[in-house]
Amino acid sequence: MSAVPEQPHVKARRRLDPTVGKARAAVGELLGLKTTGKNLVVENPPLILVGCSGGPDSLALAAVCAFFAKRGEVRVGAVVVDHQMQEGSAQVAQTTAGQLRALGLDPVVVRTVDLNHDGVGPEAAARAARFEALEATAQELGAQNVLLGHTLDDQAESVLLGLARGSGTRSLAGMRERRGRYLRPFLGLRRDEILAICDALELTPWHDPANHDPAYLRVRVRRNVIPYLSAELGPGIAESLARSASILGHDADFLDDLAAAEYNKLVLRRAANTAPNGGESSPAAEIELAEDALRGLAPALRMRVLALAVVELGGVQPSLERLGAAEYLLARKGSAGPVQLAGKVSAWRISRNQSVPHDGPGYGKLVLRRST
Repeated sequence: MSAVPEQPHVKARRRLDPTVGKARAAVGELLGLKTTGKNLVVENPPLILVGCSGGPDSLALAAVCAFFAKRGEVRVGAVVVDHQMQEGSAQVAQTTAGQLRALGLDPVVVRTVDLNHDGVGPEAAARAARFEALEATAQELGAQNVLLGHTLDDQAESVLLGLARGSGTRSLAGMRERRGRYLRPFLGLRRDEILAICDALELTPWHDPANHDPAYLRVRVRRNVIPYLSAELGPGIAESLARSASILGHDADFLDDLAAAEYNKLVLRRAANTAPNGGESSPAAEIELAEDALRGLAPALRMRVLALAVVELGGVQPSLERLGAAEYLLARKGSAGPVQLAGKVSAWRISRNQSVPHDGPGYGKLVLRRST
């Protein structure tokens, strides 16, 4: 009797973790990439970058993106920003960069930034410096997109913070899934799902101690406010807040588009050395907006037009209170200004009792300038 030939050993295929599959689907949908089928080798594939701190969210995102890099449809690199806010931050950045290279990401760039507080808090200063570093790297490398690891929980926290500040529609709309070259594919994933991805892919994330420091308002919202609301209103509070942000986002986008069109009609940019009121010139640029046209706008558009001028001059998004002070100037009651808006940007109007021609270039306009 002949012996039965020994069957070759076939290694069992590892089952895909469902949360990893969900994350891949989210990334693939936003980038327009396939998650199944044969690997596709594309000639000159586009480069995408992952903004990675080494924390669970961004490291999980980098690992998921590495899957698409191996398929050949895209090249995936990363940017690690060292904010120098904590002792040992340089080592954390280098360790993170090493993990990313081990995942197959290339290029991996470490950018060290200096924070410019310029009248804003440390979180806002860090965010501004981070986006400057991401944008500079994306331009230098010719990246098509930059992916960020914000989650549904981050979105819910942003909405609550906007409510606490008494902010407008744009703030309550939270973070956009797509804004220019920046994409946030994980806005539909919860934080516990991100941790599950890290476990499934055997990642070793860095846990920022600042995320547990109650000195930060966002940490108090995360640890105290949302659990309280969940206990009192039901466990779906985070999803409800994120859903509200999505609805408000569509409204805010529509109003922003209308405001941008009005702003482009009204804006008059003046060189710094031509002060319209005869005063001393300033090295800062100026923007003039026709008062009558501003008054004729709906309040929702007028506020946005004023904010666009502030941001163009290099300031930060002004608060509702500061924008209200600029609106008060338009009513031509009391002082002609200046009033401080945000980021060293001030606004004033040419008062009627000043000796300037009524048809002169500065009369009947609201003037905004950023000081150096």
